[in-house]
Amino acid sequence: MAKTTFPIILALCASPAVAEGLAQDHQDRLAHLVTQDCGSCHGLKLTGGLGSPITPDALEGHTVEGLKTIILDGIPGTAMPPWRPLLSDDEAAWIAAYLLEVSP
Repeated sequence: MAKTTFPIILALCASPAVAEGLAQDHQDRLAHLVTQDCGSCHGLKLTGGLGSPITPDALEGHTVEGLKTIILDGIPGTAMPPWRPLLSDDEAAWIAAYLLEVSP
């Protein structure tokens, strides 16, 4: 999975504080990654599948920092893999904020 080869499908933006460091096309690629890669386990609408739901309602009480850690390091003993080899801290923070704010 290359960070720069995702086709741009969505034009969505997370919170301004997290998004300011990422160009819009980069945000679009990350939104596509959430839909396709996260959606392959968590369901294309993020409402659950092999993995648990990752909608804003399901993630209520979680923080961007906590979700970023899960995204980057995975959850040992589960099917949630670490994405640290493929995503930067800023990208994982953007995805975490996006998941907390964007309904499927």
